[in-house]
Amino acid sequence: MDNASFGGAKIALLCDDLLLVYQRDDRPDIPWPGLWDLPGGGRENGETPLQCVQRETREEFGLSIGAQQVGWQRRYDGLFPGYPPTWFMVGEITPGQIAAIRFGDEGQDWRMMPITAFIHHPQGIEHLRRRLAEYLIQRD
Repeated sequence: MDNASFGGAKIALLCDDLLLVYQRDDRPDIPWPGLWDLPGGGRENGETPLQCVQRETREEFGLSIGAQQVGWQRRYDGLFPGYPPTWFMVGEITPGQIAAIRFGDEGQDWRMMPITAFIHHPQGIEHLRRRLAEYLIQRD
């Protein structure tokens, strides 16, 4: 995995047919205000893509995600010209991990949403919905 040049990473954490999502704060100074998002964010201090999603998931949900829980990953070009590439990952979480979630101070709410509901949700971040749909097609 080339981790030398990327800006951040997101992870779709699945439990059966449910997906861990959170609603972003509704502030004009952040990207995608008020939309449904996945755990992850910007890279810090030379992290690998896995380290980035692990840190972000701890910060946002109080969850520790082991490397063995991540089953798929792909590097995507930046969303806009001049933006760095990002990583998108898919992993599994357990009901016990869901029960242990301690939502952080970023975002308004979190939930376990049916995967297909997120993919078709008009308030889901579009490129993440598309990437998850691509993964599901490839998986099946």
